[in-house]
This record gives sequence, structure tokens and C-alpha cells, in this order.
Amino acid sequence: MAQGTLNNAERATLFALYLFTLVAVLGYGVFALHPERLPDTEFARSFFASSFSVSARAHILLSTVVLAVAFFARSGARWLVALAAVFVLSFLAEHIGTGTGFPFSGYRYTTLLGPRIGERVPWLIPVSWFLMAAPSWILARRSFPTRMLPRVLFASYLLMLWDVALDPAMSYLVTYWIWETAGPYYGMPWLNFAGWYGTGIVLMLALEFLDRRIDWAGSVPVRWALLYHIAIVLMPLGMLVAAGAWVAVVATLAGGLVAVGVHRLGSGVRSPAGAPPMRVPEPAPEVSS
Repeated sequence: MAQGTLNNAERATLFALYLFTLVAVLGYGVFALHPERLPDTEFARSFFASSFSVSARAHILLSTVVLAVAFFARSGARWLVALAAVFVLSFLAEHIGTGTGFPFSGYRYTTLLGPRIGERVPWLIPVSWFLMAAPSWILARRSFPTRMLPRVLFASYLLMLWDVALDPAMSYLVTYWIWETAGPYYGMPWLNFAGWYGTGIVLMLALEFLDRRIDWAGSVPVRWALLYHIAIVLMPLGMLVAAGAWVAVVATLAGGLVAVGVHRLGSGVRSPAGAPPMRVPEPAPEVSS
């Protein structure tokens, strides 16, 4: 199989993730924003009451399965080391953040995301950091294959871009977490973006370190990483479209266009800074008969 070709399992699981996202966004737009449309039955009321908690957890778990299918096929079990590293580092960032307000500003999680590690951080949160950190790094590796610093900075940007849509959807439209002091961007403080970017740099450096030792991403196709990244972003972005939160929609799409521009700029540079230019072999001289 060619490196860029998706296998049947990867196609099927990606399709399931996109289908789940479509159903969830439609459910949000049709019923969550208009509860008067719910059937007047006990089952409908009970299902609606639990839908926000169930759908968020199911989305993270399904996304984990989709990622695991691709990574087990392409890198064996090596990627689990990267998962463990990102899990620990992002948990520490979240644990410190929910306790001190650094580096994201003060916030707390509600009960919608389920069981917690300790008292403050739902265990699904560090998992979700890896679900976006991994494809962001793979995409940045394609854009800057030989330059570590631009690769780390761009991967951190792709990770932060997720939050441009995520936070308005998950803390403003639905309260999966609550900010202690409301900020200007749908209630989110600007400091949160700096916290995301800084945390992203730490995570990407860890992924860089591991890649040099165990090749944790293996041969995961860039095409898969792009489709997966888009699928994850579509959930909060779809909610924003349904709710008419157009500033966040435009900001997310504009951020995506910036990412495309950076990729095109970076992919045109293949040699490390300071390295001599690639030499093109001269054609062999013709031999006269």
C-alpha cells in the first residue's frame, strides 16, 4: 500500500466520525437551540437532558478509536508512548491551570465531561489534547520536513486554531467549562490563546524528542491527518454555524486560510537553513559511435 493511501479501516472509521459529527450538529441545531421542537414524551426529555454530556464524551471516545486504528496500523504500539507523554504534560497544564489560572486564566470544568483525575481535570481532557496534537504535528512535518523550529511553531499554531472554534462552542454555547472572569471572545480571556500556544510548544517539543528516538507517528499519511484534523474541528465549528456565532466562524476559517498559506510557504523550502543547495546531476556526456 502506498504511504499516502488510506486502508479500508481508516476510511470506515473516518466516515463514522464525520457521520457522528453531522448527526450531533444537526441535533444541536434542530433541538438544542429549539427545545420546543422536542416531542412531548418522557424519553425525549430524558434523552435531551443527557445529550450534551453523552455526545461530548462519545465524540472524544470515537475520535480516539479512529486515531488508534490508523496509528496501530502505521506505527504499531510506539504511538502509545507519545500518547502517554502528551497525556501527562497536558494534564499538568490543566491541573495547574484549574488551580492557579496559569497559563490559561482562571476556569473550572463542569460535570458534563465525566470522571476526573483528582478533583479538577476530567480524564478525557488530556486524551483530547493528544487527538489534536498528533495530527497537528504530522501536518507541520509535511510543511517543514527539515526545519524543527518552524515545524514546532506551526504545529502549535494548528493546535491553537482548534480552540478558536472549541472555546466559543464549549464554554459559551454549552458550559463544559466556566471562566472565572469573562473575557472579550465569547466570554474567553485573550490569555487563553497564549496559554494554548505555549502549551502546544511544550507538547510539540515532546513529540519531536520522541520522534527522533522511536518514530512514534510511523507512516501515518498526511492525508489521514488532514481529514482527521478537519473532522475534529467540524464539531465545534458546526455548532457555531448553527448558533449563528459568525465572528468565531470567520475567525476559524481565516485561521485555516493562514495555515494553508504557511504550509505553501514552508513546503517550498526543503533544505535546512544554511545548508548548501541541492546539486542536480549533470547529464552524462554523449558517446559518439
